[in-house]
Amino acid sequence: MNLISGIDITAGALNAQKTRLDVVAQNIANAHTTRTPSGGPYQRQIVSFETQMMRHNGGAGAALQSVKVGNITGDRTPGQKVYNPQHPDATGDGMVTMPNVELSYEMVDLITASRAYEANLALVKNARQMAMKTLEIGK
Repeated sequence: MNLISGIDITAGALNAQKTRLDVVAQNIANAHTTRTPSGGPYQRQIVSFETQMMRHNGGAGAALQSVKVGNITGDRTPGQKVYNPQHPDATGDGMVTMPNVELSYEMVDLITASRAYEANLALVKNARQMAMKTLEIGK
């Protein structure tokens, strides 16, 4: 396999994981946002990945595939209701609907995305080292 193709595939994975990290950070930042511009509490966002065809090797071998962000959707799970009559978004009975963001789930997603990003970065580093060693053979 061509090293440049491998790096192209890994670049797609790096971009997808970066988007996932950004969305997780947004979820964590809005874990206590009870009022959004659209009204109501913040809804947790979820990233979905898709396979992306890079190119076909002209019939010889399998097609090269990478990953890309398919879409970012809102999690429709209802948020927890908390009794806090002093809160500006409290209903008549003093209940406030909180965002549906669970920090423990977000931390697991954050660690998973971070590790996947690190693994893809290590792959690029190893491919670069292989290319440098290949160039040294010709000396």
